[in-house]
This record gives sequence, structure tokens and C-alpha cells, in this order.
Amino acid sequence: MSKATLRIEQYQTVHFDTNVNPMGTPDSVKKAIQENIDAVVAYPEVYYDNLKRSISMYTRAPEDNVVLGNGSSDILRLFAALVMPKKSLLISPGPIEYSHVLKSYGSEIEYFDLSEEDNYEIDLAQLCHSLDSSFDMIIISNPNNPTSKSIDRESMEILAKTCQELGIFLLIDEMYIEFTDNEEVLNSIPLTAYYQNIAVMRSVSKFFAVPGIRLAYAIHSNPENIEIINITGMKNNLASLSAVAGTVMLGDKSYIEASKSMIHTERSLVYLAMSTCKTIKLFKPEANFMLAKLLKDDIFAKDVADHCRTRGIIIRDCNDIRGLSNKYIRFSFMKPKQNDLMVNTILEIV
Repeated sequence: MSKATLRIEQYQTVHFDTNVNPMGTPDSVKKAIQENIDAVVAYPEVYYDNLKRSISMYTRAPEDNVVLGNGSSDILRLFAALVMPKKSLLISPGPIEYSHVLKSYGSEIEYFDLSEEDNYEIDLAQLCHSLDSSFDMIIISNPNNPTSKSIDRESMEILAKTCQELGIFLLIDEMYIEFTDNEEVLNSIPLTAYYQNIAVMRSVSKFFAVPGIRLAYAIHSNPENIEIINITGMKNNLASLSAVAGTVMLGDKSYIEASKSMIHTERSLVYLAMSTCKTIKLFKPEANFMLAKLLKDDIFAKDVADHCRTRGIIIRDCNDIRGLSNKYIRFSFMKPKQNDLMVNTILEIV
């Protein structure tokens, strides 16, 4: 049965596995799409100037440094095609799609493994020490998915500088950064003004709850690369209504502030409610989701996921994520009553 049609008895299915903002799609976006429905009769690039201007204001980066993409996978492929890395480094555990994209471009992949003993925090000194000029590209998510841990900009600059010295392209994925409490400290976009070997990519899918819009963007300052992207990229790869929606959502300050407030509160409450349980280990989250390890010998991630499913709660079994195992689960933070049900349901079995 598909996610869209799943219903279990009296419970309405809630997807704690997709990390999408529980506030739902902004009303401003719905209104903009309705009012601009006639945009479908025009070629979409006429709407890109407004979108780039909106992204520029939102990120405080020059319009000329904005790269548009049809979703985060499109941005990943774009920079992989630009760099054509023979050898790449990924953080483990990390998003599965990075390796899929890199392998499609023939890149050899090595991993920098994080440890449970360090609570999956990245040791930047050790990471930089592990690099050499044989690497062509690094992709790193900040905050990391699935660990929900982040790296501050000061530390990220150390990595950017090391990569610059070694001729390595650094792609930073900030898909979940708007969910954090200290975005201004974590945001790496200001680094793009000083380092031409880095790009910072973001998707609107999760924070603005619009996965169907298929809009992502990157900030990159290397003029030669930007020119190549403009020449080789598809001119109409982003739909008209996606451009309209993106332009509006990035300026919706009330939605942004309300979302940040809700996630801050629910993240704190869920972590506090579950932290007293001695049979589950929580990794303190910084994004809108949390990683947890099951400590009972006879309880596995599939057991918890199956039990939750009977209540209409869909969580992430992390058994297929490199660096984790069948003892790990991940779940996002939703609305208060939904979170209460999720917490109580998990604690029933762990």
C-alpha cells in the first residue's frame, strides 16, 4: 500500500520519516499558485529573475551567484558533472543519495566514518588530516542527516580552506539548516564570498513543506563555473509555478518564524520526554529530526517501526544507512498531539 493511501483503523497516518515541516505548505504559496495559474502558458525562464532576486535577498548572496535546480538531486548532479570527480569523500552515516549520484559519474568513493562514542559529532581536525590531493570532491550535509548534528561556520571555513589548498571541491548541503536554532552561526553561504571551491545548496522541500514543487538552489561564486553552468544547463528546467512559489515563500517571514518556533519547542519537549528512558539512547538533535539507538538486545528497528505503524506512525528504520544498523531509528518532530502519540507508542515497546 502506498504512503499516500495508507490508513490504519482510526489513526490517520503521519509520516515521521520524511522530515517535512508539520506546518504544511504556506498559505502564501497556495494563494500565489492560484493567482498565477496562467503562468503555465509562458516559458518559465521569464519568472527566474524574480526567483533569483528573492533567493538573493533571502541568502544575502549576489544574484549572479545563484544556481537554480529542479530539486536537490538536480543540484547534486549539476556539480558532479561540473567537477567530474575521480575520487570523492562522504561522511558516514549520511544521506544515501550522495553516493548514488557520485557513482553515476564514475567516482570512487571513500568514507569518513563518524563514531557513536563521539555522539556522531564530526572531528574537523581529523577530517582535514585525512584529506589529500587525490580527492576531487567532498559532499557534506549540515545539519547531518540522519544524525541531526551540525558544524558551525568557523569550523566549516577550516575545511573549506583545507580543500582549497588541496584542490578539492566542497559541496555543502544545508537542506535542514532553517530548522536549527542558530542558523546565523551555522550558515556557510557567507563563505562563498571568499572561497570559489565551495558551493552551498539548499532545497525548499522540507522547510516549506513543498516536495512537489521540485525547487532547489545553490550559491557558488566561481565565475568560470557559473558561466559553464549557464551555457550547459537547461534553460527551462524549473516550472513556472515552482518559480512563482519559490519567490513568494522565501519572503513569508511569519511562516518562517512560526515554523522555527514550533520546531524549537517540539524538539525540546520530545527530547526531554524520551531522555528518561534507559533502554533507548538519544543523540541530541539540532535539526527537525532525531536519531536514536535501541539498547535492548531483543528489540530491533523493524520491531519498533512495525509497532508504530499500527498507530499510523511511520518512522525511519535506519538499517540500510551506512554506518548505522538494525538498532537505529530516526523520526522527525511533528505537531504536539502527533508527537505525544509517537513518543508514547515508541516507549511502549522499547
